[in-house]
Amino acid sequence: MSLHLTPLTDPSGGPDIRRLAWLASDADGNPVGSAFLRLIDRDGQRHLAQLSLQVHPAERRRGVGTLLLDAVVKGAKDDGRRSLTAPADDGSPADLFLAARGFRRVLNLTYARLAGADVPALTRTKHAAHPGYRLVSWEGTVPDDLAATFAASRRAMDDMPMDDTDYGTVAWDVDRVRAVAKAVEQRGEHLDTVAAVDAADGTVVGFTELVVPGDGTGDGEHYGTGVLPEHRGHGLARWMKAESILRARSRHPELGGLLTDTADSNTHMRAVNDGLGYVPTHRTYEYQLDLQQG
Repeated sequence: MSLHLTPLTDPSGGPDIRRLAWLASDADGNPVGSAFLRLIDRDGQRHLAQLSLQVHPAERRRGVGTLLLDAVVKGAKDDGRRSLTAPADDGSPADLFLAARGFRRVLNLTYARLAGADVPALTRTKHAAHPGYRLVSWEGTVPDDLAATFAASRRAMDDMPMDDTDYGTVAWDVDRVRAVAKAVEQRGEHLDTVAAVDAADGTVVGFTELVVPGDGTGDGEHYGTGVLPEHRGHGLARWMKAESILRARSRHPELGGLLTDTADSNTHMRAVNDGLGYVPTHRTYEYQLDLQQG
């Protein structure tokens, strides 16, 4: 099959992200596949690129994916990237494709869904005593009086289990946490945050974030939950998540369910989710192609 590859300009992105794109077409000019290369330009992750590749089911096993992948790999190398990552559902065509082309599986993720909510049990968890701490919550952008310590609390995610992924580090400041909230708002979705605060000094020591579709239907999605290392062991993650679930059910009664994904090696958060009633739905893998040494 004669194929033609067209590089495209992708306007999506932001100050820390660039995207390159390619469209594969057959001899008659019909699109048969596409690929996007996401280049991360923030400190701590400038070595990393992320792949998204799609081929029309009728055109698979005809060289379309390989042609697109070759272009993406060259683009990543030309930009000086060290690692190229891509997700794949367990047993999917992408799972087989990536494994056959030199990618290695570096992270296993389990997705889980909470279809209903045991409100009495969650309420008991919410009202359980946590001496020295209190909960605060907000929708959208963090309030000014909490912004600095909320940004600082993001280091709670620095030791999140990522197994063999060449993930790097992410530096957070007030501008960045506000930019994330703004991006969610611009998509027409709702960002809801519950945080644990040290009662002694009013600083944020843990957080959990949930994003809900704009119309309040369908499924919401947990974006991240973290507790600073020096405040772990007090049940704060379960406490915050219970409150987050109750808020979602109260504020969005038509919501279908809540989704979360957790690395298989993150045994603590998996236990929290299991205890709150989340049921595993499927598994995905993060694949990585090492482009350079060092």
